[in-house]
Amino acid sequence: MARDAEPTRIALVAAAERLFASRGIDRVSLREVTRASGARNAVALQYHFKDRSGVVRAVVKKHFPEVDRQRHGMLDAYEKDGTRQVRQLSAALVVPLAAKLSDADGGPAYLQINAELVNRLRTPMEVGAQRNSIDRWRTVVEPFLGQDATRLHRRFTAIRFSATELGLRAKSAPHRDDRLFVSQLVDQVTALLLAPVSAQTSSLAMERDRGLSTRTA
Repeated sequence: MARDAEPTRIALVAAAERLFASRGIDRVSLREVTRASGARNAVALQYHFKDRSGVVRAVVKKHFPEVDRQRHGMLDAYEKDGTRQVRQLSAALVVPLAAKLSDADGGPAYLQINAELVNRLRTPMEVGAQRNSIDRWRTVVEPFLGQDATRLHRRFTAIRFSATELGLRAKSAPHRDDRLFVSQLVDQVTALLLAPVSAQTSSLAMERDRGLSTRTA
């Protein structure tokens, strides 16, 4: 096992990407992943990753650090530039992830898996001690949101929307040119972040919060 460990591990991750993207994380057996990878040892997956969660973390760890690095770079540029435009922040959310559309080493599969994870609130993003760029993005964008938008989780809605749209785009990949799609997605995220909260929605949110306070009192 040790002699062929790294090539086997790479093959297992690639097989998991393909199968998880096409059928869903929980609809693929670990035995299928092992078989699709061509691993000679039946316990190779357990040896490398222990369980399904370990495989998912390995897929994320393969792709997310580059997305994270690019997003930090765009946030650095935003803070240095000083123009403070929300569209720049929307681009910092979308563009690093959208780069995976043209990543031949499992990028489109990762986008589909990421969309599933975000929508299921399961995001095993491991980037060591470095601050996660998504957490940083949430902090930087907060001053542009009103109290009601923050209370209604507008930032997470933007994260989930962009991840879902990129996952759908990746599902029909490859495309000749993704530039228009990405630019429009940045526009849509900007509109989502800045959209006013109606009086009705604000009133219902306050009613909900009062109910929650009463139940926890």
